[in-house]
Amino acid sequence: MATWHRELTHEAKDAVGRLVTSDRSLKTAMTLSPDKALACISDALGSGKCALSRDIAELVEMFCYLLGRRRAGLRLAVLDAAMCPKFHVDMVPCRLVTTYLGPGTEWLPHGLVNRSKLGIGGRGQSDLESGLIKGPGDIQRLSPGDVAVLKGELWEGNEDAGLVHRSPAVPSGDVRLILTLDVSG
Repeated sequence: MATWHRELTHEAKDAVGRLVTSDRSLKTAMTLSPDKALACISDALGSGKCALSRDIAELVEMFCYLLGRRRAGLRLAVLDAAMCPKFHVDMVPCRLVTTYLGPGTEWLPHGLVNRSKLGIGGRGQSDLESGLIKGPGDIQRLSPGDVAVLKGELWEGNEDAGLVHRSPAVPSGDVRLILTLDVSG
């Protein structure tokens, strides 16, 4: 995992606040190129969210440049519950993740995971009960604004070593705004 620890601008924070106030059920997905990203995102989010649209477009451009791709698959969603509450690995080459509002993505250092307990290996038990991790102190968390690029299982040479992570619980009455970018074309 590569992480960029950053603080969102006041303008971006304000735009995020307006977005989640106006649309607590937002879920948008699109495939876009860096040159069309700002226009497409601005259309999807509407007026008054320019700073957020610019930030997302910049991340699309950086992600595509970093990976030598012409397009990225984007998902942006306001969530009131964990999307993926159990620790898992992604079956993609890599994924960019950033949380604009609410608790950030949780992840486990590679050496502290018993990978045999992922998925069905956990036999329906919680991550802690299954032995996937030794204790809650093993869990790391990204902060809002942080940008992380997670290697998945399909990254060449990274088989059986994708970053183990999960969506955090969202406190009752709160929401989380998350952006993910995936490799596309």
